[in-house]
Amino acid sequence: MQQAIHYLSEKDPIFKTIVEKYGLPVIPVRPQGFETLVLLILEQQVSIDSAKATFLKLKAKHNHFIPEKLLESSDEEFRNLGVSRQKTSYIKALATALLNKDLDLESLPTKSAQEVREELIKIKGIGHWTIDIYLMFCLQAPDLIPLGDIAVINTIKELLNIHDKEEMERYVLQWSPHRSLATFLLWHYYLKQRNRTVVY
Repeated sequence: MQQAIHYLSEKDPIFKTIVEKYGLPVIPVRPQGFETLVLLILEQQVSIDSAKATFLKLKAKHNHFIPEKLLESSDEEFRNLGVSRQKTSYIKALATALLNKDLDLESLPTKSAQEVREELIKIKGIGHWTIDIYLMFCLQAPDLIPLGDIAVINTIKELLNIHDKEEMERYVLQWSPHRSLATFLLWHYYLKQRNRTVVY
């Protein structure tokens, strides 16, 4: 990690500032597979804590957290556990794709980030943010930055005074091939600045 941080600090002084002020980030790792993708669907556009609370209710309801069991649950059961109608349809679309063998999660670690993206984007409700997080947290893809993430966008605005999305996309190219670590540093700054702790 030190070599990558040195590289990023040479490219952009904001990373040196972040490390000097807040130290190194912890790089989170999440297990690959169905459960994590369900959790990521729940995390879309809500806080991680709120999504985790809903996820734990789902887990408590289903001893065997497998696609078959979630498909058997009625939309009302999902709603009673705090899952919106839209996210229920996304979870069921994922479960259906796995059962129909339209998606093979076990094959994803052998594929490139672009191939993984092409596989997952076919599933209703799995967009680029969800794919970016899965690639970074589960498959340890080294060179991604999720510019659909509010915390990342707000931190770039705050530290670099860049407000245009296309300009952001151009600017962050210089952080390659360590854009994932750059993202973890930006999240680290965002949380520390706001005195917040997130447990993934």
